[in-house]
Amino acid sequence: MSDAPDPRPRPAATGPIGKSPAAKSPAVKFEPWHDPAAKPYIRIEKVTKRFGDFTAVDNVSLSIYRGEFFSLLGGSGSGKTTLLRMLAGFEQPTEGRIFIDGVDMAGIPPYDRPVNMMFQSYALFPHMTVENNVAFGLRQDGVPKDEIRTRVAEMLELVKLTPFAKRKPHQLSGGQRQRVALARSLVKKPKLLLLDEPLGALDKRLREQTQFELVNIQEKLGVTFVVVTHDQEEAMTMSTRIAVMDHGAIAQVGTPTEIYEYPNSRFTAEFIGSVNMFEGNIVESEPDHSLIRSAEAGCDLYVTHTAHLAAGSHCWVAIRPEKVSITKEKPAEADGGRNVTRGVVREIAYLGDISIYQIDLASGKRVRATAPNVTRRTELPITWDDEVWLSWRPFAGVVLTD
Repeated sequence: MSDAPDPRPRPAATGPIGKSPAAKSPAVKFEPWHDPAAKPYIRIEKVTKRFGDFTAVDNVSLSIYRGEFFSLLGGSGSGKTTLLRMLAGFEQPTEGRIFIDGVDMAGIPPYDRPVNMMFQSYALFPHMTVENNVAFGLRQDGVPKDEIRTRVAEMLELVKLTPFAKRKPHQLSGGQRQRVALARSLVKKPKLLLLDEPLGALDKRLREQTQFELVNIQEKLGVTFVVVTHDQEEAMTMSTRIAVMDHGAIAQVGTPTEIYEYPNSRFTAEFIGSVNMFEGNIVESEPDHSLIRSAEAGCDLYVTHTAHLAAGSHCWVAIRPEKVSITKEKPAEADGGRNVTRGVVREIAYLGDISIYQIDLASGKRVRATAPNVTRRTELPITWDDEVWLSWRPFAGVVLTD
């Protein structure tokens, strides 16, 4: 895996409830996973969960650090929700151990853990006002009335719901109900907040807006967030790091940049975003590059990100669509036919900011390329059935073995 850092710094500011360990300056990078002296806040050690003959989580080990916004990302049945429920204490591991803040959670019930959980359904009390929904857990814990009033007011201010304090859930929008559920989860000052598909009930536009709101709230409070989601864009937008899960196992853990730019397998490359996958064989393997002969690409692939495979090894080269240039003329920088091929445009999708082209090569392989629409025009410069050249830079590809 590459050591390329996440380009988005993760600073935080002091909030009314707590302070993030990253609250220093906007230039400070929050990357405790690169610090050998840093101790994980959550340690999952060789955890397996079986339901009868079915293995939902398979020998998972994972470290999550204090103040992280960590996402468990995977498709249906990947084991992400089961792992979250074991962190919450709703399920017990069949094998392995879970530690939170150095304490073994074996046998500790959910109500005795330093954890709160926000469910996808929000589970608000319909007969209570917003402020009473937020205050409910504090009242159950016997917190003094004056403190309840202060903490609820601070939390409603944080999630921008002060004007709606006297309303009931049915008088709120979906996004507002989501923020009530978040406030109720955070007002008890948990050290760890678990979120199960927290934005799943929102429409696309509101979901995108709420992603940034969640990040800002988490940074202000410094609470460790662990989120379960199947939405790749959601995980990429919000997370300090992502664990990609497949059939109960961890396929890859890394920052959004690492997961997207340097996938460690075909599964991760194809699960995160769109990718062109070219099959071939290594003909040169040097410390600074690999050369792959690929019949379906119609050219040799020169890649500076190497997998250190022996000549003759079978492999795939993953290239993201935005790294593929599409032109009507043969690129001047084409070097001996490497990383340049030719095809015919079969499909075009105009999305406003970008256009997506699907091009058929002579081998029958269909390649996807995207181009930004930097000028306003009524007709695309490249259209259906045009013969085009595709090219990419040596750093654009990643060599994968499985």
